[in-house]
Amino acid sequence: LAANKLVAQDGIFAMVGHIGTSQNIAAMPVLFDKGVVNFFPVSASREMHEPFHRLKFAAWADYVDQVGGQLPALVHDKGAKRVCAIHQDDEFGLEIVRGTEAGLKTIGMTLTEKTSYKRGATDFSSQVARLKAAGCDLVVMGTIIRETVGTIAEARKVGFAPTFFASYAAYSELIPKLGGAAMDGLYVAMMLAFPYLDDATPNVRFWANKYKTKWGEDPTALSTYGYTVIDAFVRAAHRAGPRLDTDAFVKAMESITIPADLFGGPELSFGPTKRLGSDATRLSQLVDGR
Repeated sequence: LAANKLVAQDGIFAMVGHIGTSQNIAAMPVLFDKGVVNFFPVSASREMHEPFHRLKFAAWADYVDQVGGQLPALVHDKGAKRVCAIHQDDEFGLEIVRGTEAGLKTIGMTLTEKTSYKRGATDFSSQVARLKAAGCDLVVMGTIIRETVGTIAEARKVGFAPTFFASYAAYSELIPKLGGAAMDGLYVAMMLAFPYLDDATPNVRFWANKYKTKWGEDPTALSTYGYTVIDAFVRAAHRAGPRLDTDAFVKAMESITIPADLFGGPELSFGPTKRLGSDATRLSQLVDGR
């Protein structure tokens, strides 16, 4: 309904930074029917760039690449023998499982155990008990924020201490804010570094303090996402030239290279048959609440 309103009544040129996997999947047919670009959605589902559509442009690695790309090295570094997964019972969670299975396949391993929960669940005791009983020493989490906190908190309560590893969906300041010190140790696949006010990188530190001065609050991971999405959109619009329409914008995107951003994100490039900017990821660990 919202997409229909934006397209039919407001006549939008592009949907920029639309958040949520299911929301994007529902909106894209509405957009594409009217020639509206879906630009850098805040979702890492493969549907954001597959199957190919000329009006799809996704920036960073999807959930399968995030998990599958980082998991083998993490398994090696931790000496993990029994890798398991907990996931939300929907397409998002299944993508995490697919990435887990793909990553393990490259090192000749398979999932020891997996368990799921319904969206909106608040009690994870049965899932944690199942993972503990299976002797899991590394748990991949197809969880977002509240579910990440709930799962790890329950594990700490029952003395279950595997390595926890989640996707970019759990890369949020809310994890330590809601869960406290119990969340320390969590690993997350990510692309853009968290912008702390005292960041060691001068450019990030300057940006973060400028952000706080303007908005009166500390920046978050989503702040960096919003900034880089709009920066990329402006670069493409400039490249398209003064006669900006859908065809000119798509043509500009198919020949553009967007340089690595100040938050450490990778260089992004597209082409006539390429709708994902980069499949590169980084690994971050929560230590002392940061």
